[in-house]
Amino acid sequence: MSENSGTRSKVQRVIDEYELAGMGEQLEAYWTGDDEEEYSLRELADVFNRAVLRAALDRAGASPLEGEVENTHRLLTDDSVSSGVRTETRNALARDGVAVEELEDDFVTHQAIHTYLTKHRGVSYESSADETDQVEKSAETIQRLRTRTAAVTETTLENLETTDRITLGDFDVIVDVRVLCDTCGRSYTVDEILEDGGCGCPPSE
Repeated sequence: MSENSGTRSKVQRVIDEYELAGMGEQLEAYWTGDDEEEYSLRELADVFNRAVLRAALDRAGASPLEGEVENTHRLLTDDSVSSGVRTETRNALARDGVAVEELEDDFVTHQAIHTYLTKHRGVSYESSADETDQVEKSAETIQRLRTRTAAVTETTLENLETTDRITLGDFDVIVDVRVLCDTCGRSYTVDEILEDGGCGCPPSE
């Protein structure tokens, strides 16, 4: 399906800039399930951004090993990655000749993918894996709270260490939220509960 005329979306601009031939068709096929497997919008954003990262490395003359692009993308974007590890990853890319700030500015969100597919490619299909699903929204809310808690804790500890109120070496803050079912007595991570649709026990009266 051809692009509609008018202002280019960010997704199309990045496709053109990084010469990602066929990416528009690939995103459309993945979203509608024409390629057999149906992708969510968030998964499509990851596919797109990994392609951008690979193109940036190719331009810089780097030769990433198998799986390295996927891992580097995770270290740059995953909220669970510490700020220190993310900084190390950015520095490594810079040493390889990648303009890191420009690269990260060219990463797109799942909302941008949705806009590109529906408004610029005219795709009317609504994926059953759409990010409007309430369970996924709830998971994102919980993850934001966990990330915020970790960030506040890290800043507080660093301030206490800097002012000589505590002594502390290099550290990472891990926020682990678990759910204990009083009926079956089993403990689950929040992600497990949301992905599995609960623990299987009947709801309490």
